[in-house]
Amino acid sequence: MLRGFATVNLFADDLAATLDRLLAMGAEEHQGIVDRGGNGFVTASVVDPFGNVLGIMTNPHYLEVLASARPS
Repeated sequence: MLRGFATVNLFADDLAATLDRLLAMGAEEHQGIVDRGGNGFVTASVVDPFGNVLGIMTNPHYLEVLASARPS
């Protein structure tokens, strides 16, 4: 049974493959792949064997921010 929780979304280069891998490792799907607005921000989440919710996402804006934060 899930209770109140926070989900942290970790970046995945290939969201579908990462979701498949987590499920193969014993996680249960919490929420399938969801497009969050048509701008490339896509999420999914699983519940691990200990009851923790793990979110995964892909987001072009995140990659732009990450690239701009790197020293030249």
